[in-house]
Amino acid sequence: MGSGHPPSRRALRADLLDFTGDPGLGAPGLAGVRHRPDHWLLIDHGRIAGVLPGAQAPGTDWSCEDHRGRLLTPGLIDTHVHSVQLDVIASYGTELLDWLERYTFPAEARHADAVHAQAQADAFTDALLAHGTTAAVVFPSVHATSVDALFGAAQRRGMRLVTGKVLMDRHAPDGLRDDVTQAQAQCEALIARWHGTDRLAYAITPRFAATSTPEQLAMAGALLQHHPDVFMQTHVAENRAEVAWIARLFPEARSYLDVYHRAGLLNEHAVLAHGIWLDDDDRALLADSGAQIAHSPSSNLFLGSGLFDWQAMAEAKAPVSLASDVGGGTSLSLLRTMADAYRVQALRGVRLSAFKALHTATLGAARALHLDHEIGSLEPGRLADVAVWDWAAGPVARGRDALARDLHERLFAWMMLADERNLVTTLVAGRTQYKRRSDDSGASETAHEPGQRRAAA
Repeated sequence: MGSGHPPSRRALRADLLDFTGDPGLGAPGLAGVRHRPDHWLLIDHGRIAGVLPGAQAPGTDWSCEDHRGRLLTPGLIDTHVHSVQLDVIASYGTELLDWLERYTFPAEARHADAVHAQAQADAFTDALLAHGTTAAVVFPSVHATSVDALFGAAQRRGMRLVTGKVLMDRHAPDGLRDDVTQAQAQCEALIARWHGTDRLAYAITPRFAATSTPEQLAMAGALLQHHPDVFMQTHVAENRAEVAWIARLFPEARSYLDVYHRAGLLNEHAVLAHGIWLDDDDRALLADSGAQIAHSPSSNLFLGSGLFDWQAMAEAKAPVSLASDVGGGTSLSLLRTMADAYRVQALRGVRLSAFKALHTATLGAARALHLDHEIGSLEPGRLADVAVWDWAAGPVARGRDALARDLHERLFAWMMLADERNLVTTLVAGRTQYKRRSDDSGASETAHEPGQRRAAA
């Protein structure tokens, strides 16, 4: 690596797989799929410079890493995940609204403490990287301390991260409520401090319609109009009891989604988690506004929320991305999330291809976020956010991989059988941010380039 600095020019040899277009929800085909087995990926000063066939060695001024027989993909993009809920992942036995009261709100209250918030932010960002996720749209807590901690942790790791202070001025416990004036002032200060700094972007973040008064939602809409390049993130139509509650709270609105529309919160930078209980008018509104649904299949299965209708979203031409939703979900692994997405669609009579699933967590998410000029593919000029994976780990998976008859069959087996244990290394803007310690022991570590400051423990 040199004395104190990462190499400016790196070359990684592996099976390169990314996308140039959307493979679609239908039967697996190669449209939009770019597969370059045994090629070198060239990275120059943190950006992808090009590719070479494996037999054509880069020059001596390149630092070469041979991962022949492994899979190299763009870094994965998680479009909805709660950084402050790691403590309550895999909590037993409730549906959404009870789960919030019993588990989530107590965990989030602890983030008023800056020391706890920083430790959790560091643990969370390292965990993302150890699962091959290099970019994320994240819910922190209502506390500005949690936002500062999360942005700081992502900045130290060079990550593309979108987050913002959660807005809640009703139907939440003491210590987790703000008010309209306080929330607006904190959002303005955080936008000024973080939005557009390095690879960071701010998101106006009403938790969900029930926890914000109409006045706070109106304030959020005004903020979005005043700062048109920031993002907006929230939840919508996750659970039937939640949908019924929103209808009682907002009787003037046509639907749950319409609550946000009336507040001016739907545009092409809006990310709405779940979207299970939507109708055709809602899906048309999503398509017209450009707002995306962050599909969270692991969480939806775990909490018993329902089965997302991806086919109806595709027919409406409404954007869909993929999300772990931890802690409602049960893993930060987007591979496990993709496998659960397949199961959800199978229950709806739709077969989700591995091509479509991986596209949704890479180029599809980047395009939905309007960040495909920066992330989501192995196109020259993009920042080198990439992950290297073993195609198979363990005798069962290796046996299945050896019998795969074509690329899709191999990728599908990888999607269903692999997880973070298959991850070999994660690069962010060309820097190693995670490296598996041993191929044999399963131990792992978060790796930082020489000369790169480690995050506070």
